[in-house]
Amino acid sequence: MNYGTIALAAGFLIDLLIGDPRWLYHPICFIGNLISFLEKRIRKIFPKTQKGELFGGALEVLLVCVLSFGIPFGILAVLYRFCPVLGLVLETFWCYQLFATKSLKTESMKVYDRLKNGTLSDARYAVSMIVGRDTGELSEEGVIKATVETVAENTSDGIIAPMLYMALGGVPLMFLYKGINTMDSMLGYKNDKYLYFGRCAAKLDDAANFFPARISGFLMIAASYLFGMDGKNAAKIYFRDRKNHASPNSAQTEAVMAGALKIQLAGNAYYFGKLYEKPTIGDPIRPVEAEDIRRSNRLLYGTAILGAAVFLALRVLV
Repeated sequence: MNYGTIALAAGFLIDLLIGDPRWLYHPICFIGNLISFLEKRIRKIFPKTQKGELFGGALEVLLVCVLSFGIPFGILAVLYRFCPVLGLVLETFWCYQLFATKSLKTESMKVYDRLKNGTLSDARYAVSMIVGRDTGELSEEGVIKATVETVAENTSDGIIAPMLYMALGGVPLMFLYKGINTMDSMLGYKNDKYLYFGRCAAKLDDAANFFPARISGFLMIAASYLFGMDGKNAAKIYFRDRKNHASPNSAQTEAVMAGALKIQLAGNAYYFGKLYEKPTIGDPIRPVEAEDIRRSNRLLYGTAILGAAVFLALRVLV
C-alpha cells in the first residue's frame, strides 16, 4: 500500500469523524481568494468586449489550474523526497480538508433542526448558506427540496469526484478538481457579468464532473439497495430523469435521490431575482417532509463509504 492510498483512507476517516473545524483556514478559501484576485487584475487588462471577456476568462482558468495543481505538487514532491513521513501527514491532512462528507451533513441538518425547532425564516436562512438560489420566499416544502437537492449534488461534487481524482492522481489532482469546481461556483453564471468571462470555467467544470457524476449516480443506486432504501425506484428514476437539468451532471445524483426517497425534486426556482423554469425530477409518490433531509444524509453516507471502498480497492489491486 503506497502513501497515496494511506492518505486517501486516513483522510476520509478523519473527515467522517470530525469534519471541518471552523477555526481552521480552509484551502478552498485560498483558491477562492486567488480566483477573486486574478479576476480583478485580468479584467483591467482585457477589453470589455465579448472576445476580451472570453480570453480573460480563459486566462483565469489557466492560471488557477496551474497554481491549484502546481503548488501542492511542488510542496509534496519536496517533502516526500526529504521527509516522507511529513509528506504523508500533509497529504492526509489536505485529503481530509478537501472531503466534505460530515460538513455537508452538518450544514443540511441545521436546516432540519430549524424546521423542527425554529421558524420557517430560520430554516430559509440556514438553507441559504448551502444553496445558490433565492430562499427568501421558499415554502417549507421548497426549503426541504433545496436541501435534499444540495445533498444529492454535493455527494458527487464534494465527495465522490474529489475521491476519484485523489485515487487517480493524489492530492495535487484533487486540488486541481477543487480549483475547477470553485471557479464554476464563483464565475460560472449566465448573467451579464459572467456570461462570457465565466464560460470557460463553466465548460471545464462540466467536463471535469462528467464521469464523476455518473459514477456517483451508480454508486448511489447501489447504496440505495445496501442501506435499506428503494433501489429499484432509484434506478428507474435515474435512467428516466438523469438529463432533466440544464447542467449535464447535476441531475445524475438528484434523480437517484428522488427515486430512492420516492419524492419529486427540482422544478422552477429563482436565482438573483429571476425565475428559471426547470423540469421536475422524480415522481410525487408521497409528500416531501423534513425527515427526507435525514434520509438524504443516510444515502450520502452510504454512497461515500461505498465509494471509498471501491476506490481504495482499485488502488490496492491496480
